[in-house]
Amino acid sequence: MNNDPKHLHKCRNICFATMGGLIFIIILIVILAFTVFKPKNPVITVDSVTLADLKFYLDTTKFQVLFNVSLDVDLSIKNFNKVGFKYADSAAELNYRGLKVGEVPIPAGKISADKTAPMNLTVTVMADRFISDSNFFADVSGGELPLETFCEISGKVNILNLFKFHVVSTTSCDIIVFLSNSSVGDQNCNYNYKV
Repeated sequence: MNNDPKHLHKCRNICFATMGGLIFIIILIVILAFTVFKPKNPVITVDSVTLADLKFYLDTTKFQVLFNVSLDVDLSIKNFNKVGFKYADSAAELNYRGLKVGEVPIPAGKISADKTAPMNLTVTVMADRFISDSNFFADVSGGELPLETFCEISGKVNILNLFKFHVVSTTSCDIIVFLSNSSVGDQNCNYNYKV
């Protein structure tokens, strides 16, 4: 064992330099985690809603409606984070005047950093639920069907396996389906995010 003062001074300096370097690296990681790698909200955008199939027949003598509709909903999820976003199983809903009339599952997945994941969903409507609403016949007579699409994606952003953040993104779009020519008219979308 060497008790030389120069050797002890050199060992102490190496120890201080190592401690200083570790403290600097820890501070740098924390600063990066809350600035550059700060979790950002994924954005769900409804790119288009098209009428895939519409079969409609109104039998006034029997007071019966035969109605079947399928909508193709193209949406995309944009991940603005500098790390991947992993989301859980979810679903997109189709509502008529607050009543759920259709649902399609969205399987779990992962979106890489700064990437956009496109999705094409086909929603088949549960026609029997329309008829239970008293406004349905008035809407059909008017030739316009007001619908709402709702989608919520929740998942996690994992930064350097040290910091995990839960992120939820929701999109709600009001649309009008014109029954006369089987087309989709006005769309008004609202987006909400929660970290």
